[in-house]
Amino acid sequence: MDEFQQIMEHIHRGENFLLSGGAGSGKTYSLVQVIKQVIEENPTKKIACMTYTNAAVKEIDERVNHKNLNVTTIHEFLWDVIRRYQKEIVEALVELINDPENTKFKTTETAPITTNFFSDEIEYSYLSTNFSKCRISHDEVLLLSNYLFKKHKKLCDILKDKYKYIFVDEYQDTQEEVIEIFLEHMTQSSKFCIIGFFGDSMQAIYDEGVGDIVKYLENDKVKEVIKRQNRRNPKLIIDLANKLRTDSIEQEPSTDSNAPNMQSGTVKQGTVQFRYSSNKNDLEKLKTELGWDFEYNTVSKKTQAKELNLTHNLIADKAGFRDLMDIYDKDKIIDFKNRIRKYLKENNIQTDFSDKTFGEVIDSLSVGKTDNELKKIKPTPVQQSFISQNQDLFTFAKRLPFSVFIKTYVDKDQLIDDKKQDEDDENKKGSRRDELIKHLHKIQHIIHLYKTGDYNEFLKHTQKRINSISGKRQLKEDIDNLINVGDKTIEEIVQHAHERGICFIGDKLTSFKREMSYVYNRVASVPFLQFQKLYEYLEGRTPFSTQHKTKGTEFDNVLVVLDNGGWKNYNFEALFLNSGRASVLERSQKIFYVCCTRTKENLTVFYHNPSSEVIAQAKSWFGKENVKSIHE
Repeated sequence: MDEFQQIMEHIHRGENFLLSGGAGSGKTYSLVQVIKQVIEENPTKKIACMTYTNAAVKEIDERVNHKNLNVTTIHEFLWDVIRRYQKEIVEALVELINDPENTKFKTTETAPITTNFFSDEIEYSYLSTNFSKCRISHDEVLLLSNYLFKKHKKLCDILKDKYKYIFVDEYQDTQEEVIEIFLEHMTQSSKFCIIGFFGDSMQAIYDEGVGDIVKYLENDKVKEVIKRQNRRNPKLIIDLANKLRTDSIEQEPSTDSNAPNMQSGTVKQGTVQFRYSSNKNDLEKLKTELGWDFEYNTVSKKTQAKELNLTHNLIADKAGFRDLMDIYDKDKIIDFKNRIRKYLKENNIQTDFSDKTFGEVIDSLSVGKTDNELKKIKPTPVQQSFISQNQDLFTFAKRLPFSVFIKTYVDKDQLIDDKKQDEDDENKKGSRRDELIKHLHKIQHIIHLYKTGDYNEFLKHTQKRINSISGKRQLKEDIDNLINVGDKTIEEIVQHAHERGICFIGDKLTSFKREMSYVYNRVASVPFLQFQKLYEYLEGRTPFSTQHKTKGTEFDNVLVVLDNGGWKNYNFEALFLNSGRASVLERSQKIFYVCCTRTKENLTVFYHNPSSEVIAQAKSWFGKENVKSIHE
């Protein structure tokens, strides 16, 4: 029996199952195949299919379009199940918040809360959690769902009544709390429901993910089906990937002559290289030597080659959005503000500062303090260094009302979150972009529609009416001014787009400007050209990608840059030497495996300044003849 037949056999026996398959094995194809067969055999039964990103939701939805199939992200699926039970949600939140051992659910209240604390229905929002505003976000939905399913058997009955088949794609990225719901809490109900998982534990590259479900396989709660064939990678990549895997799965080339990695009935060979240098700048020399086309092709809408770096920070300079990245990831004045907030909380200071500025609060707290006590409310050396280099910015922050500035926060996900790929998705739960970044995406998306000649969509997004030739000319001029921005700032472009009716400033952006004026002003002064560069990067139209984002994609030619960028969660030397902290080693192994297996033709790995031990291991993995200095 092939894998599909094995899965259907488990379904017919009423058994939960796991399809495990390495990179390029066609797991999503198998998922779609199973869904179609289940629909054919049970046309009136409802099926739920959950996955990690909205892009994957879209892909599966397009392949199988059926009224009884609900394809969604895990967060949205669980919230849809529990949201109607507001009484139980409120009771659960009160218990979780009042539990001193539970650090995930906390309010600013010092005394235990009651159900009266919540004045309205609880809502799920992409904004940060605010219990006083009856708002929970991404992280709380899963923990709350787990708590409710564990406590209320009726929820398990309701879910099993609604869905007879629940399939989880990329299961390894799913949080442990979700796996517990499906494989432990739902067993409280005796009703029929099959749970099917699809994925690869070797591609578990997100820390919040469960990684594997070995314990459920061992106690026979789930039956495993292994898919060994590889349809994507050439022979040399498959050989390398098998050396990198740390489990028992050993892949083999596809036997399907129509598979992408087959040519004239045999598997492609491909190439693998490990190149190194003591000079980081030699990376550009290597790219020239390779002769690959890294540019985005507007016709095929693909890049033939991709350079994979570990972090967005490593890419920001190359792609041209460094100032924006620094605002969202390296603002030490915000860190200092957080230091003050922590001091107030830890010392239970209840003073009403609502009529004070941030600067006045600092002065007030400093009165009468010396030595160590004063040190606690002063900036750290790193924060002070940033402040010294940004005196005007610090002066502006000190003049802000404390009640406003204390709520200001920045996170790089507000800038570079790319789980939502189009404007319609922006209104769904999960996007962490802030309102200003969303607005800038909207402007640039409108410009993109005009540039690519999609005038119907363009007019729909702008709600602009063109009734004359002169109106068309004026529109072209207005758009040209948004395309060729020169050194105009983001603020200038936002105002121009509003005044010309291209993209109006809405209430949400107005509120953001008022409530997050510190962030707004910083971003507003950055050249709009930097945002255009960021937009192209997030849309996949540059040579660069982070190693995490590339999971699930494939390219003809792949250049992997092994540089941890100061991120201590990864250590590529430890990867080659099989040493160091277990968690760091495991992360490094898995991200490297994911990177190498994106390749359809040729793979090159660049390592800056490797030790002789690293080079020796590279020769073992890549072959002696494929390991060379860039200067050889």
